[in-house]
Amino acid sequence: MKKISLLFFVFIAFNSYSQTKDEVAIKQILKTQENAWNTGNLDAFMIGYWNNDSLMFIGKKGLTYGFNATLENYKKSYPDTAYMGKFTSTLISIKKLSNEYYFVIGKWELNRTVGNIFGHYSLLFRKIKGKWVVVADHSS
Repeated sequence: MKKISLLFFVFIAFNSYSQTKDEVAIKQILKTQENAWNTGNLDAFMIGYWNNDSLMFIGKKGLTYGFNATLENYKKSYPDTAYMGKFTSTLISIKKLSNEYYFVIGKWELNRTVGNIFGHYSLLFRKIKGKWVVVADHSS
């Protein structure tokens, strides 16, 4: 009986700390974006974002609406791989808000020959048509 009780508590503890399928999917999107950035492919990096005019990006230059406008801002700010550098993202927090939304906080760093930069981000992910996408990004 003691063995069964111990196994039960180990099972409960393991499951309470395990990642959900949605969290795994979101982390995979972030990893895919990191890999795309590090190959110099901003178009592939944007796959994690909602391809819609209502996408919101908040950065040091203010608020930008829309997928295409966000992509163009990235291309202006990071015109080549020297400016893009090596991108590293560290996840700090991932919190489920509902079955449709997750809130993600992390740190980013660009190691570049033109000077390293770093900051933090908060992302609002939304599940649209069965796919997780960033609908709002605040990076600073």
